[in-house]
Amino acid sequence: MADWKDALAALTGVEHQESKQQIANVDKKKRVGVVYSTNPDYEYEDDSVAENDTLPKNQQKLRLSMERSGRGGKTVTIVRGFIGTDDDLQTLGKLLKQKCGVGGSVKNGEVIIQGDLRLRLVEILKKEGYTQTK
Repeated sequence: MADWKDALAALTGVEHQESKQQIANVDKKKRVGVVYSTNPDYEYEDDSVAENDTLPKNQQKLRLSMERSGRGGKTVTIVRGFIGTDDDLQTLGKLLKQKCGVGGSVKNGEVIIQGDLRLRLVEILKKEGYTQTK
């Protein structure tokens, strides 16, 4: 019984206990969005965009704006222009929410802070090293 598992492990380069699960995961990743192709030379290309490396704080050109439309009359401050990974953007959003003592979220590359806190956020960002903030 272990013979076919050893043969499979030798072909795939994966330990025979984990091989079935890992092969299934690799196959799923390769075939996402492809139903069938008759072209023998076809190679699947992934449409995912690689994340940019995070720029240093002094090179980030952050822009703050206040919005009210589409939010049920609630005023929010939006921080745009951050270039970097999603984790770093989440960290920035968490820092701004904590320093202001308000709620907010991080969506679509923007930090959304509840309330009109533009002046306060500019001060906080400049103290943190984001010198090109407006």
